Amino acid sequence: MSTPTPHVPVLLDEVIDALHPVPGERHVDATFGAGGYTRAILATGAAVAAFDRDPDAIAGGQALVAAEGGRLELIEAPFSALDSELEARGLTPVDGVVMDIGVSSMQLDQAERGFSFQGDGPLDMRMSQAGESAADFLNTAEESAIADVLYLYGEEPRSRRVARAIVSARPLRRTSELATVVRKALGHKPHDKKDPATRTFQAVRIHINRELGELADGLAAAERALKPGGRLAVVTFHSLEDRLVKHFLRERSGATPSGSRHLPPQAAKAEATFETIGRAVRPSDAELARNPRARSATLRVARRTASAAWVAGEL
Repeated sequence: MSTPTPHVPVLLDEVIDALHPVPGERHVDATFGAGGYTRAILATGAAVAAFDRDPDAIAGGQALVAAEGGRLELIEAPFSALDSELEARGLTPVDGVVMDIGVSSMQLDQAERGFSFQGDGPLDMRMSQAGESAADFLNTAEESAIADVLYLYGEEPRSRRVARAIVSARPLRRTSELATVVRKALGHKPHDKKDPATRTFQAVRIHINRELGELADGLAAAERALKPGGRLAVVTFHSLEDRLVKHFLRERSGATPSGSRHLPPQAAKAEATFETIGRAVRPSDAELARNPRARSATLRVARRTASAAWVAGEL
């Protein structure tokens, strides 16, 4: 097993400032991972309900659960289900929710999880370690379906060429094999700033884990779980995620003009459920020096209003 790089929470100070947890409150860490945000919230005296769909993260957090004497509840579930899971435990409404979207550094650094081409491993990429793997998808899907995934989720401009190369090279079982196929299809020089396989790996990972759908559902779940005045802090790492969060908050804060052709009529009339707080936050130069992985991070923050959560037909 490879040795993971120590996990450094991104924009930690800014997230804690946004949530402003105090003793007696309960906050949700929707993406527990190595527990960086959870530990910082617990240090303020607030209680935490933390979610992760990766059983390794849940197992790794049990010592912290035991040490906190009831102030931390760790829940193995996707954050799209956070409102129903919290309600079932009698933990709603909550005072704050933080989401750190995407793959964790622990997952990336473990070659055997198959998320990265930096080390050779099985072509897996499953955050929950269950269901269809990356190899299953790439070895059975139609060429057109693979091309669509690469274009939509990886923004790969030559998606059809890459998909054709993948199908021709099947079966693919290892991350190194997929990386080699993509590099050969697109051309790769050692001095290139960005490895051409990056977009393909991102796209397949997002597809396998339904990441954008989970994000949309998770934002709506947070809306239902937060009490009036509760705070939502979302950290994203690429434009697809940030665009989705930005659109959600613009909709829910009433910033989208009424009668927009992109919204159904009932959505245009719904009352604002959030008010955005400040501008999008990016990492400082000091943080980038400490943690290069923060370079693409964006934090958006909003406060819950007293208006009822939108119903499914208004999404």
